[in-house]
Formats: sequence, structure tokens, C-alpha cells
Amino acid sequence: MADPAPPGESMVFPAIRGNQGKREFYCIMCSFATIYAHFNFNADPRIKPELKAQRKLRESRIPNIANYITENHDNYIFSSITISVGRAIKFHPTPGQGSDAKVGTLSIPLNATILINDGQHRCAAIRAAYEQDPSLENEKISVVVFEDRGLKRSQQMFADLNKHAVKPTKSLGLLYDHRDTFARFIVNLANDVEIFCNRTEMEKTNISNRSTNFFTLNGIADATKHLLKLNTKSISPEKQKLAAEYWNVLSQNIPQWNLLTQKKISAGDLRKGYVHAHTNILNALGMVGYVLTRHPDWKEKIRGLQKIDWRKTSPAWQDKVVMDGKMLKNRLGIKRAANEILGQLGVRETVDEAGR
Repeated sequence: MADPAPPGESMVFPAIRGNQGKREFYCIMCSFATIYAHFNFNADPRIKPELKAQRKLRESRIPNIANYITENHDNYIFSSITISVGRAIKFHPTPGQGSDAKVGTLSIPLNATILINDGQHRCAAIRAAYEQDPSLENEKISVVVFEDRGLKRSQQMFADLNKHAVKPTKSLGLLYDHRDTFARFIVNLANDVEIFCNRTEMEKTNISNRSTNFFTLNGIADATKHLLKLNTKSISPEKQKLAAEYWNVLSQNIPQWNLLTQKKISAGDLRKGYVHAHTNILNALGMVGYVLTRHPDWKEKIRGLQKIDWRKTSPAWQDKVVMDGKMLKNRLGIKRAANEILGQLGVRETVDEAGR
């Protein structure tokens, strides 16, 4: 926590001074207790957007982030928060280091207005987590401090901080998430099921024309959610076994997928000519799997996949997942494709009927 100097007037933090774009800024460490006491978000909803310097706080995000802190007390991680301080801040170089020293202390008036340029949801979550668990009071987060230079500058800071931010792809999020049991299961599934193994794009959500990959990790995840009708992140060993078994049996009954495993056809050629080489049909096959696996003879019924015309030119897919020769991706079309497949397998039950 910051040291008072003098009490009741300022917060004083050890700080490092730097320069960006001819402006000084400072890096400090703030305790959760300090964040709780002084980093408030009090946006007046009556103020027009053009007169604000922060986005509207999405309250629904806060509990999830707060739970992330409290549930991973020993190994959570946060990136820095960026703030602008509305009153004069003072940097005091370390004695004996000269006026140009980069290390010293930073004084922030207690009554200063603190504008959170980047990290407002993190701040709100820290405050919520601290309320739940006061033992977090001495946990720290790094804070980058600028002096507030007015609304226009603060709005520009927000734009600059966010315009180049790139959210990780869903595939990469799954690949790198070692806390989420479903993510771990999907990564293992992609490595264990023969048709997926070494044919899955593990980082991107799309596949280039020249790629030897045939699936995407996020595509396998979405299709498997449809297969198991998962609404939570927990997944039982029985469901894990069923998913692996279904995808293995299914792949054995799609002729072109067999040719792919035998290296008699390329992934690129399948993408050009067949609907089952695209994520929307993989999702449809997941929906089909949910309906089929509710019946004890599903392995017999699934053999009918061998007789389906999977070519993009087949009338079965037109205006469902194919239009003017191009693949479409929308939930209604995927569901229609799933019902088309079920119909060709001799299953009268539809996706919606099975989900009742």
C-alpha cells in the first residue's frame, strides 16, 4: 500500500519515470486495498458519449474476473492498468541521484480525480474480489500513471490503447488455457482422434487454401459442444469417451475422410469440392451426433453417411450451407444441414425435437 506523506493529503509510491511521445509517465505498484479505496468508476449515465473518456462499464464481466482472482489466488495474472491523474502529481528523484534520475517516489493527491484509461473492468473486479476476500489487500498490480491533460487527450489515449489490441483467437485461447477442463479435453481430443491428429489448425480460426490442416481447434470445440450438448465447463469421463468414440466412428464412415487419412487426397482438394471440409458441416455433424447417440443402434445408423453426396454441388446443401457455390455459416443453415443428414440416415427426429 502507498505510504502517506503527509497523512491525509497524498499517496506516495516508489516509482520509475519514463518518457513516451514527449510526455513523462510513471510506473508504480498499487495494492488491492489502494485500488479499492481510490480507483472508483463513477460514470454518470446522463453524460453523452462524446463527453466521456471511458467506455461504459459492463457489469456482467466483473463477477467472472473477480472469481478468476479468488479461485486462482496463488497463480492469477493481470497486465498493467493505465490511469490519468487529474491534479498535479509530483515525482521526487531518489536523493543523491540528481534531478534527471529515473527512480524515485510519486506523490498523488488523495483528492485527485483518477481516470482509468485502460483496465476499468480489472479495477472493478479487483474491488469486488477484495470485498469478498480482504486478505487480498496487499496483492499488487502495476499501474502506468500519466498526468491528465483534458478530455480530448484522455479520449485519444483510450483510442490509442485499444485500436491495436488484438484478442487471441478462440483456437489459441483453447490451446493455452490449462485451467479450463473443457479446453484441455478438446486439445487432447485433437491429438488422440486419428482424423484430427496432425490435421488441426491449433492457433487460427480459419485455414488457408494451401494448408495441410483440415480442421480448426475451435471448430472441433464447437462441434463437440453440440454433440454433448454442454452448457457448463465440466465434462464427465463418460462424455469424454463418447465424444472420442463418436468422432472416430463418424470419420470411418465418410469416404473422403478415409482417403485423407490414407493420403490419397489433399485437404485443399476437399475444401474446394466438399461441404464436410468446412466448420459449419462439422458443427452440423456434432448436432447429428447428439441425436444419434441417444439411440443404442447409432453405430449402425451412422453407416448411412457413406451414401451421402457431400459435394458442394449436391442439391441437398443448396440454400442451407451453400449459396452460389460459396459456403455459408449461420446457425439456422447449420441446423437445416443437420436435419438433412439425419433424414438421409433414416432418422425422423430433428435437432429441435431431440433437444426438447
